[in-house]
Amino acid sequence: MIELAATVLYALAWCVGHLPWPLLRTLADGLAWLWLHLGAREARVARRNLELICGDLDEKKREALLREILRTTARQAVETLRFWTRSPARNLADIVEIHGEAAFDAALDSGRGLIVAAPHLGNWELLNQWLAHKTPLAILYRPPESRVGEAFLRRVRARAGGQVEQVRAEAAGVRTLLKRLQRGGVVGILPDQQPKAGEGEFAPFFGKSALTMTLLGRLAHRSGAQVLLAWCQRLPGSGPPRFALHLQPAPAEVAADDPVQAVAALNAALEAVVRPAFSQYQWTYKRYTLRPPGSGEENPYLDLY
Repeated sequence: MIELAATVLYALAWCVGHLPWPLLRTLADGLAWLWLHLGAREARVARRNLELICGDLDEKKREALLREILRTTARQAVETLRFWTRSPARNLADIVEIHGEAAFDAALDSGRGLIVAAPHLGNWELLNQWLAHKTPLAILYRPPESRVGEAFLRRVRARAGGQVEQVRAEAAGVRTLLKRLQRGGVVGILPDQQPKAGEGEFAPFFGKSALTMTLLGRLAHRSGAQVLLAWCQRLPGSGPPRFALHLQPAPAEVAADDPVQAVAALNAALEAVVRPAFSQYQWTYKRYTLRPPGSGEENPYLDLY
């Protein structure tokens, strides 16, 4: 039944994903409007995040930024349906600029292992397909609570082409990633997901302490692998979405033996790449739920539940 339900979900995604882009864009913009005017979770969380990190902006400017975030978030969702249900070759044609590919190729050729740190910026599903086109890799993921949802995600991500191993974010999965890196392989990690309490360290992210994974730094330190930041940024334009793919070396400090130093360097590097495309970041995510022990701070999203 789980696989059948996942198949039905895929069929629905295919039907939506193959609609003409002008219609999809209109649907996405309408969804963003509904989120805002119905006070949906996406709007409430994004507004709270802006209050937390953009307190210097007046309310009018924050609301304008909120509308842009919701619009880009909704468009990213419908773009992803297209990428999940079209051929990888067709999807990769939407990448019209690539910056830093030489650094990526050099890291592959070094044989030291490579960690691709991909924040929730732009369209990370398209980035996955580009990486799979270039090299076999393992992607760390946190499974959704729904078993049907997990089956669906595994199905659509398996269509990326190339050899992609999807590894659950658990102890056995971490060992799998370390072994792959020690053999000179490639691993993809979303570095801005909030870990469980006790599995990270706090470091500033846009001026607000955020519990940040220490896993990436530990893997880099133990394996000696190189770390590249990577993201697919949506380019401006009124036609079908086009993207610029960026790859750049992360600071050496992300592999520091001191986990506090490592996560501080990681968050600073992530903030630097997010700022130029601020509205394309996943601000609908509750990034600051857990607060530093002894700070006296409460979960800032408590009144949104």
